[in-house]
Amino acid sequence: MRRRGKRGAQEQAIGRSRGGRTTKIHAVANASGRLIAFDLTPGQMGDVRSAAGLIDNLPKAAQVLADTAYDSDKFREFLIARGSTPVIKPNPTRKKIPPFDTASYKSRNLIERAFSHLKDWRRVATRYDKLVRNFRATVSLALLFRWWI
Repeated sequence: MRRRGKRGAQEQAIGRSRGGRTTKIHAVANASGRLIAFDLTPGQMGDVRSAAGLIDNLPKAAQVLADTAYDSDKFREFLIARGSTPVIKPNPTRKKIPPFDTASYKSRNLIERAFSHLKDWRRVATRYDKLVRNFRATVSLALLFRWWI
């Protein structure tokens, strides 16, 4: 049996989540809080699925800070193999809680502030574009402007 989604769903990157039809922006910020890479996925897709591909092309970082949505053993192993220390808040339902540096985790607000600056752009916050390539261009323009100022 062949499973097929709606036609054009890949071109739109819009999916159903608890909040309705949405698109997720996954991003990586540098130590200054500027976004250096991003990816777009449908709203129902898990965050950790795109994380390794997003980080793979970037230079190695001493620490990688992420929220609970990125807590998986496979992703932690990927980061350790790269030579980075994962600082990921563990999911409270885990049976084996990995070590967690709360002092370093406080710096994660940089990515939250970067998203706040990105969402200042109404076109990014509400996603008026139907096609993912157009929305990717909109996000890219907003990021370029933020880097410029």
